[in-house]
Amino acid sequence: MPRLRYDLHIHSCLSPCGEEEMTPNNIIGMAQILELDAIAVADHNTAKNLPAVAALGKANGILVIPAIEVTTAEEVHVLSLFPSVEAALEMDKVLYDALPAIMNRPDIFGRQLWMDEEDTVLGETDKLLINATSLSIEKVFAKVRELGGVPIPAHIDKNSYSVIANLGFIPPELEAVTVEVKNPPCAAAEPYRVITDSDAHALEIMAEHDAGELEVPEVTVAAVLNALR
Repeated sequence: MPRLRYDLHIHSCLSPCGEEEMTPNNIIGMAQILELDAIAVADHNTAKNLPAVAALGKANGILVIPAIEVTTAEEVHVLSLFPSVEAALEMDKVLYDALPAIMNRPDIFGRQLWMDEEDTVLGETDKLLINATSLSIEKVFAKVRELGGVPIPAHIDKNSYSVIANLGFIPPELEAVTVEVKNPPCAAAEPYRVITDSDAHALEIMAEHDAGELEVPEVTVAAVLNALR
């Protein structure tokens, strides 16, 4: 079976903490340089750069898993992978409504840019995307699954914005199967399937990360989601 070299947690210039160099074309270009087979661009609480990234990935032989890094009401990050760009954009609408009405300050947090396939800026998101939404972790898991996606507790070994740091444990009622670990090994991850990603906010961070490998029966989004589900 194919073994995919992957990085399923990358931020574009749409995330306020993402460097402006993280354009759709630059991300796909770096993925090619790193010989990655599959990537996921998972911006904070939004999916607006996914149409461009997915189209560029398809044109350049990189499998793009549509994704969003959701911030729950408990300030826990959930890496949410979706079966299609359309499903991710549906979640985008839910998350925008669930964000507080706090506007971004580009002079402090950076611009929140979304682009087309030629890296032309189409717009800027007005609400500050790094804030916590009003959705509980249980509601986030349920909504992602309702849309056919796979919710994954993000970077559980980090001391901030992780389910372990903020809740002290992974609630069993979430029925999580896969967890993300920034720097394995991690004792709390032992009962779960483990993935490791760059969580890159800059091209340099993408380049420094050692790609993970995932065995799948075929090189499709559905096969990757099933392997993690």
